[in-house]
Amino acid sequence: MYGKTISYAIQGIDAQQITVEADVKGGLYKFFIVGLPSDSVKESRNRVSAAIKNSGFRFANHLYTVNLAPADIRKDGVALDVPTALALIVALNQVQTTKLEKYAFIGELSLDGNLRPVRGVLPIAVACWKDGIEGLILPYENAKEAAIIEELNVYPATSLNEIVNFLEDKIVIEPLKVKKEDIFKHLDDSPVDMFDVKGQYHVKRALEVAAAGGHNVLMLGPPGSGKTMLARRIPTILPSLTLEESLETTKIHSVAGLTGSKMGIITSRPFRSPHHTISDVALIGGGSYPKPGEVSLSHNGVLFLDELPEFKKSVLEVLRQPLEDEVVTISRATQSLEFPAKFMMVASMNPCPCGYFGSNVESHACNCPIAAIQRYRSRISGPLLDRIDIHVEVPAVKYEELSGIPTGEKSVDIRKRVNDSRDIQLQRFKDEKIFSNSQMNPKQIRKYCQLEADSKDILKRAMDKLGLSARAYDRILKVSRTIADLENSENIKVNHISEAVQYRSLDRKFWE
Repeated sequence: MYGKTISYAIQGIDAQQITVEADVKGGLYKFFIVGLPSDSVKESRNRVSAAIKNSGFRFANHLYTVNLAPADIRKDGVALDVPTALALIVALNQVQTTKLEKYAFIGELSLDGNLRPVRGVLPIAVACWKDGIEGLILPYENAKEAAIIEELNVYPATSLNEIVNFLEDKIVIEPLKVKKEDIFKHLDDSPVDMFDVKGQYHVKRALEVAAAGGHNVLMLGPPGSGKTMLARRIPTILPSLTLEESLETTKIHSVAGLTGSKMGIITSRPFRSPHHTISDVALIGGGSYPKPGEVSLSHNGVLFLDELPEFKKSVLEVLRQPLEDEVVTISRATQSLEFPAKFMMVASMNPCPCGYFGSNVESHACNCPIAAIQRYRSRISGPLLDRIDIHVEVPAVKYEELSGIPTGEKSVDIRKRVNDSRDIQLQRFKDEKIFSNSQMNPKQIRKYCQLEADSKDILKRAMDKLGLSARAYDRILKVSRTIADLENSENIKVNHISEAVQYRSLDRKFWE
């Protein structure tokens, strides 16, 4: 006796169609699952058999063989429980239906036959639609996420019995429909705002420049100066997520099991802040069955690295590829996967080991030797520092500013200028394969960042006087281009260059 159902397995952040075949023969009880299953898939034998029995179906002592095809693709997770149970019930001649080929099935089974939610639903829904599947039957809790794909019929179910009754036309399950316009009404409902930050006007200006040009930024300041508070508000001034970006971001979070949204889709830019004890695999992604790491979970959003020098050197070095290529490539013996990783990196650090170098507060005078400060700052390698366009100093906030009423701008006002600047860049780079000033290569810098004589003179004097490194040259030009865009200026002027020079704190020879 033979039964067959259609399901899907996650590969990276995409889904691969899986055919679940069940064969039942008389004899002593044995239950085999073949087709490169992971341990979690192999363990489904006990869940599936108990769920079938407790749902009122017969499950006699026979030889059961379940094949997951294609057999050369590794399958992981618990989403194959439901299609496996249905294939077995069909093979046992306990379901009378002709609908199995029309639908795909996913879901974890509890021992009583109820359905539990699974990961990776959005990639599976996208794959179902592309493969021409008529409908996707899945746990009720996952339905909103899948229903974002309007062209696909999504049928929420709560139990194995309910699915069988639906297939036999004993009950009707209406496909769930969601309205994208209703979802995006909740776009960027953030509880934080740049207006909350008192003082630090020059830092907020630097973050506006960083957001406008997509520049990575490093904040340098003593403990308690507000670096983390500022970083958490950067997503509120970035351009709003487009629908395409929202779907791509949701796919990554869905695979990681982190959607957690009542709307079924992520509508605000991610903000990830891993602890400095994080491992390279957790940051970059990987594992036996590769999963996205923090850099991919930050895709289309912000990756905040607090206390940057405290991260292990190996962890910081693995950031170089995603910062350069905007993707993470993870290779294993049997497969090579790519996870998107286009994010804005925001980092913070103290100016010295004690944190108070340059402080004008007598009670917090810094006694760190110059050599100790150099060693502390040298924990950040040149190649990584080379990928950070803006360094901004964040001084301690004075009492007068802390005790006063906030007087800064709201995030929505800053975002408007950022959006206008991004529109200019999109128009400028419409024939290029880039979207922001931070992505310019040396050839594009020469083309779009030409300086007049007085601007060249300012830049030359700044580099000579402040001891700026050679790598700072291109960064200053990129940032000055963004500052000019914020003022809707076609040419880079002296004041644009002067402001950009201020954002290279770590390139200065402060010990001389």
